[in-house]
Amino acid sequence: MTEILEIVMLVCFGFSWPLTVYRNIKSRTAKNMSLGFILLIIVGYLAGITAKISSDNAGFVLAVYALNLVIVSINLAVYFRNRHFDKVCDECEKTA
Repeated sequence: MTEILEIVMLVCFGFSWPLTVYRNIKSRTAKNMSLGFILLIIVGYLAGITAKISSDNAGFVLAVYALNLVIVSINLAVYFRNRHFDKVCDECEKTA
């Protein structure tokens, strides 16, 4: 039962990450993003993956952890992309 509840929690989070990535790609700014939050989520997923591997209880839950980690890592890349866009935009405003 605990594994099922863990999967439900991960699936709920898993549905929200692609939407967040899409919204951040469309916004083209990092002003509404938090690097600390993204890194905290990544560390949490890494801890969950490590716990599953070390307990020899990997199964399907490990795959869901890994998928969520990949999606949040994409959001990390989008953060740095958007931060670059912010810097370029700031430089354009200074020279205008």
